[in-house]
Amino acid sequence: MRTALRRTFSALDSYNYRLLFVSELISHTGGWMQNMAEAWLVLTLTHSGAAVGATFAFRFAPVLLFGLWGGAIADRYDRRTVLLVTQAAAAVLAVALWLVVLLGVAQVWMVFALAFAVGLVTVVDQPAHHAFVEEMVGRDKLANAVALNSAVLNSARISGPAIAGLLIAATSVAWVFFVNAVSYVAVVIALAAMRRAELRPLRHEGARPRVREGIAYAWSITEIRATIVLVGVVGTLVYNFPTFLTLMASETFHGGAGLAGLLMAVLGVGTVLGALAAAHRARQSSRTVLLAAAVLGASMLGIGALPSKALFFVALVPVGAIAVFFGATASAHMQMWSRPDYRGRVMAIYSLLTLGMTVVGGPLVGWISQHWSPRISMGFAGAATFVTAAALRLAGSGRGAEVGGVVELAPTADAALGDLTHTHAPVGDGPPVGPYLEVDGPLREYDVTVHGELVEVEAHRPHVGE
Repeated sequence: MRTALRRTFSALDSYNYRLLFVSELISHTGGWMQNMAEAWLVLTLTHSGAAVGATFAFRFAPVLLFGLWGGAIADRYDRRTVLLVTQAAAAVLAVALWLVVLLGVAQVWMVFALAFAVGLVTVVDQPAHHAFVEEMVGRDKLANAVALNSAVLNSARISGPAIAGLLIAATSVAWVFFVNAVSYVAVVIALAAMRRAELRPLRHEGARPRVREGIAYAWSITEIRATIVLVGVVGTLVYNFPTFLTLMASETFHGGAGLAGLLMAVLGVGTVLGALAAAHRARQSSRTVLLAAAVLGASMLGIGALPSKALFFVALVPVGAIAVFFGATASAHMQMWSRPDYRGRVMAIYSLLTLGMTVVGGPLVGWISQHWSPRISMGFAGAATFVTAAALRLAGSGRGAEVGGVVELAPTADAALGDLTHTHAPVGDGPPVGPYLEVDGPLREYDVTVHGELVEVEAHRPHVGE
């Protein structure tokens, strides 16, 4: 048990990562509390399911429009400094929304405008958060840290709205926005308290990072193409849980904010299980991503067809688990296969697909819910996910074997370090024959021992897929 726990939380050995891990759990939870509160506020003001979906569309429209440029910023400037700026800006906007609602002058256009402003901050904040992980923990613990970080992000996506619903029922919607503003202080303190000597900042050299290069680079990695497609489908349709469950509570079960919060709380129980499973499995593969997507699609189809409230509550636990597991696995898979100097732009694609595409998916599932039912909209999201995963599997994605262990290099490889990326071949888990690579994860980037000296070698196009 102790060994399993240590493996699951190994990245927390890093002092800097511990600080960010705890503070992000607080901050991201506060952020998703605000999203839920915005949805409930708009529903109260307009009584429109489409308007609820539009709230998330305004929140994430900047990510769709400008998200890739945010990744370029994260690759150009010091990521710790970028995060300090974005967290402070987000806190100011949360205070503004709190005051508008507290003073009783809130109108729907104000909520939309402030949601759009928060989205502009998210454009830079999300890819910077993702890309900053390796700078704290190093390459040897990157896989575990990526999984833990993704687990925090995806758990907050579901647990935050649950807390918000309960807080709205106990007090008022205004105080959710205040709590969110305070939550950002935790990250600012954590970033300021980090031991800078232990960070491994990216060396910014050469030309300015360009968006087009980032897109071309990400698509050139054949091992993550299927992951990118699936993240797009899930981000557009499935990751609209605040919309789904807000409308299920009000339209299907004829309840209020308390019921919506309870639904999200039950879903949050599953997120804990999914987060731990993703963190324990530090090595991710395209096969795992495909399987998780298929199961997620089937679970959404199933829960949409359940006839009673009791069964719906029970089914929310596995749905929450697989939703978080998919998000954490997909994020880790994309990060592990990307170079550090491109990682901000690669993860900007992830943010665009999981957050920005709700501009399309939010109003769509809201419209389906309003014209048919929330059950139909959940089933539609599940069917689209399952069919996409099945089609990608039939097309050949996820069929390669995972690679790890020892990779032997040709005897002449040490003549020029540039030849190393073109001469390696897998030889299994036997004893190394130098020059060699010890691989724990995708064949993408390595620390290579050549004649006893540790050198860094970049592998642009691995010869062996997952």
